[in-house]
Amino acid sequence: MPYYLGIDTSNYTTSLALCDAQGNIVSQQKKLLQVKPGSRGLRQSEAVFQHLQNLPALSQALFADVPQASNHLSAIGYSQTPRPISGSYMPCFVPGETFSNFLCAYANLPCYPFSHQEGHIMAALYSAHAMHLLNRTFLAFHISGGTTDLLVVQGTESGMRITPLATSQDLHAGQLIDRVGVMLNLPFPCGPALEKLANDYRGKPFSPKICVRNGSCHLSGAENQAKALFQSGASPEAVAAYVFTFLQNTICKMICEALQTHPSCPVLFVGGVMSNQFMRPTLQTICDAHFAAPNFSADNAAGTALLAYRSHLANISSSR
Repeated sequence: MPYYLGIDTSNYTTSLALCDAQGNIVSQQKKLLQVKPGSRGLRQSEAVFQHLQNLPALSQALFADVPQASNHLSAIGYSQTPRPISGSYMPCFVPGETFSNFLCAYANLPCYPFSHQEGHIMAALYSAHAMHLLNRTFLAFHISGGTTDLLVVQGTESGMRITPLATSQDLHAGQLIDRVGVMLNLPFPCGPALEKLANDYRGKPFSPKICVRNGSCHLSGAENQAKALFQSGASPEAVAAYVFTFLQNTICKMICEALQTHPSCPVLFVGGVMSNQFMRPTLQTICDAHFAAPNFSADNAAGTALLAYRSHLANISSSR
């Protein structure tokens, strides 16, 4: 049976995954990069170094989990850029690209480059049992540490075509969460701990003033207001609830504006921030919402493996 290997070396996670001949993810191996306590992130050079350390051990674990795959690889896919647009580049993706191209050259296998964003969308479609959306136009909201992108997506035989629709004009959602979390002395990445605090809040609901202009948002004001709340004596639970309410209302406003020009489009929520359960009930009330499973929301290589599978089959079909 043929297998397809996916490799993703994002800013905070080293990831590998295997897809089988039926398009099923049969194994994943991931490792979060280490961030010093109190830091608000990693330098790219630090991420590159840790990826180089992680890739050999994760590869061994992956093929130990599915031993037969090592002799039956048909293709390898990797994340080459953050987004599928000209000029998109981050050094952290170079280790995955180098590792993939070496393996393909050694084993004489086809090698398929993709963007990290395409991988997120494909993983979300797979885990949400929503692969059928590739047969129509849909909206994808990619919300993570470095992304707050609302996208129009159309499926193709080998993958997808993405058109940017709206974004954040300053901070990204994950940056906001991590900055507030570090202020509250939470472990980095701060999303899970900040969400727990928000869920424990029992006070009066917040009605923050959001800023969405021409479909895109501004999030820096939420950081300033969260600092002011904390300095005025508000509890960590209240600060966390304020931040997630601000994000929830911003996302809702952006989606409602997008649906005016793209009516009836389903909305796929992807990225680590969208594993959040605090915001989900409200988002489900405003659109035909589809959410990735938690293990497929955070950075992963499952989507990259699935893209390699689809691209390889499309190449075989076109060559006949």
